[in-house]
Amino acid sequence: MKKFIFLFLVGILFSSCEAQEEIKTISTQELKTLLVEKNIQLMDVRSPEEIKEGFIQTSMFANYFDADFAEKAAEQLDKTKPVYVVCRSGNRSKKASKILKEKGYQVINVLGGYNQWKKEN
Repeated sequence: MKKFIFLFLVGILFSSCEAQEEIKTISTQELKTLLVEKNIQLMDVRSPEEIKEGFIQTSMFANYFDADFAEKAAEQLDKTKPVYVVCRSGNRSKKASKILKEKGYQVINVLGGYNQWKKEN
């Protein structure tokens, strides 16, 4: 009986891990290459105050902290194209990426965020 319970719990663990698909990521260097080569959807999820300090050209904006973040993002995005998500350091964009992925978008998180972008460009 104990063996059965153990196997059952292990099965649940593995099935829940498989259900949580990883969010794809790219570096800011890779993003720079994509911006030159392709017309991509780049969603900046920082606050308006942060955006005043600088942003990546061609970015669209939706503040992650707004209660209607997902709706504001959806108004600007095309579900048939991948969405690259950037924030200040990479933490918010990871959370925003999960939300957008749940809404049916193909999402790629930009590691290091705008801070890393600024260091490199």
